[in-house]
Parts: sequence; structure tokens; C-alpha cells
Amino acid sequence: MWPRAFYFGKINFWRNIMNKWHLKDIILVTLIGIVCGLIFWIMDPIYTAVTAVLTPMGLAPFSGAILIGFWTIGGPLALMVIKKPGSGLLAEFLGAAVEMLLGGIWGAATLISGLVQGIGSELGFAFTGYKNYGKLGMFLSTLTTTIVTFGYQLIKHDYAGFSFELIAALFIVSYISVFLFSGVLSMAIAKMLNRTHLLEK
Repeated sequence: MWPRAFYFGKINFWRNIMNKWHLKDIILVTLIGIVCGLIFWIMDPIYTAVTAVLTPMGLAPFSGAILIGFWTIGGPLALMVIKKPGSGLLAEFLGAAVEMLLGGIWGAATLISGLVQGIGSELGFAFTGYKNYGKLGMFLSTLTTTIVTFGYQLIKHDYAGFSFELIAALFIVSYISVFLFSGVLSMAIAKMLNRTHLLEK
């Protein structure tokens, strides 16, 4: 049995987080999730095409590493726009759900990927106490997103059977992709939205 103080402390923690959410935040995270879901779905045939090109060269695993940044864009974007704990996880999961409902090539497994990618994006901002949504938060988020998603791919696709050099190369390519698309591109979009003053309360 958990101590009563710990139990009620956890309830108050989540209650305080949810009390900070407003209808506008819920609408924004839903819109980001839907738009990103469409992007994820569009990336599916592109992934298939890139894989077809790289397979004869024995480089098929690099197709996912090259494009992973597009599938992880929802989390950091939502966090930098909404600036609320949990928004990254929600956006990624909603995006994954939209991709699945549109007929994504990975089916229901897409939801698991969405959760993993969302958790990865949250961790980076969590390390700042959800107080830095600028370059530091973005950098940490791209790093944790890469580590978490790559660890998941390592198990899912049995990368453990690859040589150390190949695993290292896949990680580096994955990080570059996440940094450019989930990091730099997300921050640019967030800044553009802020300049429009559409997000002002």
C-alpha cells in the first residue's frame, strides 16, 4: 500500500497540471495532432519509396533513420506552441491515431510508436522543469526523442544484430533527422505562429 500522503500528492500533481489547461489548449493540441497525422500518413508512401531505393544497396534500415524526424515533429511543435506538460504526448498520439485511421502502413502498431515518440519529446522539456521552451528545451527534446525512439526501433527491428558501426551510423542519421525536422523546423513554425499573434490569450 502506498502511503496516503503519497497517493493524494500524486492526485494533486495531476490535478494542478490539468487545471492549467484551457479549451484553447485542447483545440490547439487537437489541430496539431490532426495536421501532423496527415503529414505522418503522407510520409508512409515516401518511406516505402526510399526503402525500395536503398534496399538493393543494403541500406534499407537508413530509410527510417532519414525520415524519422517527420514522424516526431508533433511532440516538440505542440510543446513549443502550447507550453503545457503533456501536450507533446497528446499531439504525437493523436497524430498516430489519425495516421492509423487514414490507413497507415503500420496499422495499430502506429499508436505504440506515437506513445513512444510522445514520451521522448516530453522528456527533454521535463528536464528543464517545463520552463524552457526555447533552444535548450528544443535541443534536449530532440536528444531524448532520438534516444527513446531509437531504443524502441533497436528492439522492434532487432538492430542489436547489426554491427556497432552500423548502429552508430543509424543513430547519428536519426538524430540529424530529428534535430532538423522535429527541432529546427518545429521551432521555426512555432515562432511563425507566435508572430501572427493568433496564439495570444
